[in-house]
Amino acid sequence: MTGISIVGSGHTKFGRLDQNLEEMIVEVVREAVEEAGVEPADIDAVFLGHFNSGLVDDGFASSLIHQAYPELRFTPGVRVENACASGSAAIHAGMNSILAGKSKIVLVVGAEKMTHRSTEDVTRSLAGAGYQNDEKEKKLSFPQVFGLAAEEYTRRYGSPLDAMARISVKNHSHAMKNPLAHMHKEFTFEQTSQVTNKNPEIAPPLRLTDCSLVTDGAAAVVLTSEENAENFRNAARFRSAVHVSDLIPMSARDFLAFEGPDRAFRMALSQAGVSLDDIDFAEVHDCFTIAELLTYEAMGLAPKGQGSRALEDGTVFADGTLPVNLSGGLKAKGHPVGATGVSMHAISYRQLTGQAGEMQKPEARLGLVFNMGGSAVANYVSVLETQKM
Repeated sequence: MTGISIVGSGHTKFGRLDQNLEEMIVEVVREAVEEAGVEPADIDAVFLGHFNSGLVDDGFASSLIHQAYPELRFTPGVRVENACASGSAAIHAGMNSILAGKSKIVLVVGAEKMTHRSTEDVTRSLAGAGYQNDEKEKKLSFPQVFGLAAEEYTRRYGSPLDAMARISVKNHSHAMKNPLAHMHKEFTFEQTSQVTNKNPEIAPPLRLTDCSLVTDGAAAVVLTSEENAENFRNAARFRSAVHVSDLIPMSARDFLAFEGPDRAFRMALSQAGVSLDDIDFAEVHDCFTIAELLTYEAMGLAPKGQGSRALEDGTVFADGTLPVNLSGGLKAKGHPVGATGVSMHAISYRQLTGQAGEMQKPEARLGLVFNMGGSAVANYVSVLETQKM
């Protein structure tokens, strides 16, 4: 048990937004502060999850949080970066500040502005999260990295393409109930499984419908101690929060084994004192559909090479025993890199406090979050629980 709780959240719509980075940050800060009912002057520290890597000119973005309220002036602010897991890294920084006794109330924001850049520019920026000291790996984009994973999966276990297509269909279907999602469009299995002019191969065998969306967006959470959370209207406490980092060179590990995520899931469930059977829903890092399939196997829903079972038996669908990505996931909700981990926690908090609207899983009490940076390099897993007030 961490002794930390979420007591408020903020979340922009994800998509191609007219707002700049500052405007998105200010919006979610104000929403989270108002939802929590906390006074801005009572916030002891602010942390920003933000990848950037040349996507925007703001090189000192943590200071933009202070634009939301005059009372935030002089509040310590820090930017935290850990590739696509920057949001969860910022949450861990905020938690550590409370656990160290330096803060009582912390505000964590995740934000990214991406859509003003070309697809080529975004792909190049994201590729900076790969290993740069190997000429072969340095040349790989992340679609190519996960395309190679799908090819190796085929050689080792059989083709995952139909399962990947079903994951895409599932997540787009779930996103229809999420008003904050980037894309509100359902797909059929035929549309996602076939290569067509509308669904070309991006990095063979990955198709367009296997890839997450380039997105603008921001999210925020207010953190405090579990004890202090009793003074707030709604709270969800961390039963566990685990961070596991693996080696960055892909040549140094078996990528398909997903050893970092596997270890993080096992540690988080063990530290929380729960099993997978106890979990009511999960928000996981489906940057590409093959990543979600590998995550099923890492979290223990199916043996290695048999992740498709979780789709075939209906487990991961909205009406299943452990629905995965009720928000639509990165695939349909969108993937504004620095915001992703904070978004996962904010939406899980809303699920656990009955504020998820049409996405709501009835009587949800335990949620699982998995946010990944790079090719399973930075791995964050949280178990969140409804905190009875």
